[in-house]
Amino acid sequence: MKKPTTIVFITGAFVSHHVWDNWKRYFEDKGFTTLAPPWPYKDASVQELRNRQPNDTALAKLRLSELTDHYIKIVADLAEKPLVIGHSLGGLIAQILVNREFAAAGVAIHSVPPKGVFSFEWSFLKSIWKPLGFFSSVKKTHLMSLREWKYAFTNGMDEAQQVSGYETYCIPESKQVLRDALTSMAMVDFMKPHPPLLFITGTTDHITPNSLVYENYLKYNKNHSVTDYKEFKGKNHFVLGLPTWHDEADYIVSWIDIISDN
Repeated sequence: MKKPTTIVFITGAFVSHHVWDNWKRYFEDKGFTTLAPPWPYKDASVQELRNRQPNDTALAKLRLSELTDHYIKIVADLAEKPLVIGHSLGGLIAQILVNREFAAAGVAIHSVPPKGVFSFEWSFLKSIWKPLGFFSSVKKTHLMSLREWKYAFTNGMDEAQQVSGYETYCIPESKQVLRDALTSMAMVDFMKPHPPLLFITGTTDHITPNSLVYENYLKYNKNHSVTDYKEFKGKNHFVLGLPTWHDEADYIVSWIDIISDN
């Protein structure tokens, strides 16, 4: 594989695309061109997006298919196929783009799995139940409470760090996008040959437990395509904003070098 020179970062649910700011600088220092485009209806500050509730009806109507098409258009307009790096729901979209051959390679960090992979771990069920909002209106978005954020994203961190992360990055989310991740909109063909794909997970993640990510990884047929898995100890779902985020970034750089032609 020719080494890609462009990286598209794909943001997950509940967080601003600015969560990638440090990552962009890091990879640009390595010589890459980087993009971290916001989701549709999210190109605003955290405070502005919060202030739009309960009138953020456009975001509330967002579906996973529209979000996927949004990123397909972005990568299709580039001069070369990029490396796509997605976190959480962005990891699912990264898998879809790799599966449909819109990317040169993909990295799925603490990824939401495609349809057909599910977890019955209590931490997973507890983290997603309220955001899915099965007994609430899909006409309204869901903003995690600080209590939800502490459990789902920043478990194990001290309170000051949890509050800082919440105020800096946490934004309202479409319940429909989240529910769509359980439907055919989230399907990939696990048997199809695909560009190189790396799964990264952490041992203390509540939303996407490492067991769920590993199950996702195992679904792929590895006889014809590079599919790799890396687990980091003590990493929660806020992995992109942890003080140790360089661990994952450094590993990705090494992985890109290994899978690229010399």
